Amino acid sequence: MKDILKLLKEGNKPSLLAAIVNTIIAILKGIAFFLTGNVAMFAEMLHSIGDAANQFFVYIGSALSRKAPTPKFPNGFGRVVNLVCLGAVIVVAIMAYEAIKEGWHHVMNPVESTGLIINLVVLGIAIILEFIVLYKAGKEILHEAGVDKSGLLAPITTSFTHMNRAKPATKLVFMEDLVATAGGILAFIAIILAHYLNFLVAEGIASIIIGLMMFYVVGRIFLENARGAIGETDEEMLNHISQILTSDADIKDLQRIEVVKEGEFLHVEIIAEVDSSHTIAYVDDIRDRLMEIILKQKGVRDVLISFDEDDGVRTWTGTNETTEPK
Repeated sequence: MKDILKLLKEGNKPSLLAAIVNTIIAILKGIAFFLTGNVAMFAEMLHSIGDAANQFFVYIGSALSRKAPTPKFPNGFGRVVNLVCLGAVIVVAIMAYEAIKEGWHHVMNPVESTGLIINLVVLGIAIILEFIVLYKAGKEILHEAGVDKSGLLAPITTSFTHMNRAKPATKLVFMEDLVATAGGILAFIAIILAHYLNFLVAEGIASIIIGLMMFYVVGRIFLENARGAIGETDEEMLNHISQILTSDADIKDLQRIEVVKEGEFLHVEIIAEVDSSHTIAYVDDIRDRLMEIILKQKGVRDVLISFDEDDGVRTWTGTNETTEPK
């Protein structure tokens, strides 16, 4: 039990915060929909329920992914977070379908809803809370990417360019709450249009658009986490590590480098060539020194280094594509 609690403490904090906030928002929207029957509020309620369920799953998955490797699973559990994210998007897809279906029904059969003040107050509160979570997720993306941005709007404006360097869980929270914030604003506008301009289909159109935005998140997150679950190479870190190795005086050449994403972490495998005159003890010292350096690189959790004797031919070109291990 203590081990489980320890793992949960190390789970992705933005996803836990987002899960709690979206649970509160879903309850508020559910009450508003029950009192008013507003279809845009229905779509927003489904959106928040899907987000809350997702983010709870992702939080637990991110915690379990930190479990130490075992003899049965020597590569660790890093990809658990990718598998959980893949499962989580199914929830969003179901909610997106329901939002689109209900929105289309309202467009075909528009019905005037009541409770203008209730709907606007609930949506206003939801938009503020979701924006706070979005802002915090944006700050976490910049932190995980190692970017120092002090501007007030940097967590919103700059995060998009660094999302590929963020953890899967943080990225999912950011994208879901971006859509949630935009969806809340859209629903807010639709309710005003329906009430003051008698444009009743606006609420149905808003519900459809919200559902489509949710489907966009589903597609984006599914593709990214499918690659992570299979085992995607981190090209940026591969290039960085290759530069570290080729600049080392004891490394004569490189045969192969693999830097594979294991959830939030990186698994590194290296085959390097060294001078054949070195003793086993000296080569072991080289390994220890290089492992210490590489393990200090951001996100690297484990390293496997193998050596071969130098054949006198320079083969490493900065990529694995033209060179096969000997």
